[in-house]
Amino acid sequence: MQPTGVAESDLAPGSRKVLADEVAKPFRQEVRHAVAALDGQLAPKLVGFLANGDPAAKKYATWTGKAFEADGLRFELRQVEELELEQVLEAANRDPDIDGIMIYYPVFGQRPSFHGGSQDDYLRDTVSPYKDVEGLNHYYRSALYRNRRFVDKASAKKCALPCTPLAVIKTLESLEVYNKELPLGNRMEGKVAVVVNRSEVVGRPVAAMLANDGATVYSIDVDSMYIFRRGRLDVCPAGMSIEEAVRSADIVILGVPSESYKLDASLVKENAVVINVSTYKNIDEKALLAQRPGVRYMGQIGKVTVAMLERNLMRLSHNFGQDVKEEKMDTQALHDYQTLQIVHICQEWSSMDVQAYSQVSGQG
Repeated sequence: MQPTGVAESDLAPGSRKVLADEVAKPFRQEVRHAVAALDGQLAPKLVGFLANGDPAAKKYATWTGKAFEADGLRFELRQVEELELEQVLEAANRDPDIDGIMIYYPVFGQRPSFHGGSQDDYLRDTVSPYKDVEGLNHYYRSALYRNRRFVDKASAKKCALPCTPLAVIKTLESLEVYNKELPLGNRMEGKVAVVVNRSEVVGRPVAAMLANDGATVYSIDVDSMYIFRRGRLDVCPAGMSIEEAVRSADIVILGVPSESYKLDASLVKENAVVINVSTYKNIDEKALLAQRPGVRYMGQIGKVTVAMLERNLMRLSHNFGQDVKEEKMDTQALHDYQTLQIVHICQEWSSMDVQAYSQVSGQG
């Protein structure tokens, strides 16, 4: 067991620290088996673009390189100037030797873009859906929030999902928080989660993914708290506090990018799962494990995130690898899916119109 800084005798009954390695291991083994099955063919290649001086991003890139080498995948880190990034991304989108692309954020932070939104938002949408190993561009975001899980009509090719949110989900599955007795898509029914962070990279996607699986999710950010339910965002009841939400939560996800933020460990429910996805420790680990019986705590999720990155790369290679190699990236497969999305959206709008008419006219 990973050292907790708490003597075994001082741990609350049933509490433990969960190793990222123990969750990542079966996924990395799965990737190794898939690479071995390529039988001498060139393994998929990921290119990571680093355009900032963030030590955490550099550390993540180092972890990624080591994991990819150990698991038989190809990884290349390219350090570029921030103003060159858009140009090199366009070249990488067209390069048939590259199967996956990722960007180490933040690059520009909240600096506004000529195209609207922030410049980082624009960069996320610049990466081709064929190669977006992070699942962060508009195509995959739209699929995630609409709970569309496949890119083809036959439901044989799964969407790429954001790596850290996916790492959270796989950690919860590993800890058997998901109820396997329930149907897929409903296995978090009856569970309450709190996500402290609503960034577009981590907090909002993980809240949506949990809600899409049936959980009630309290999404907390600097100045607001909302409730995510499947396909819905609701305002919290008047007077409801963050403390009240945390006390009710079976799952607490912490992602505040600040050294000064600390959640009060005494608020955490007994037997809850707490996952820290921030670079900083958002909770006092010793107090949590010593005071809260049955709590399972993961302090760093990075190695699980890297395993999801590998998994997404293999998925993109499976979905689109032949098209990429043959430079057929006019995306008939994506066109088919986009057409399907439009049909779904029209059906939803039609359904909402009928419901609205029924409410007004009194007819069902």
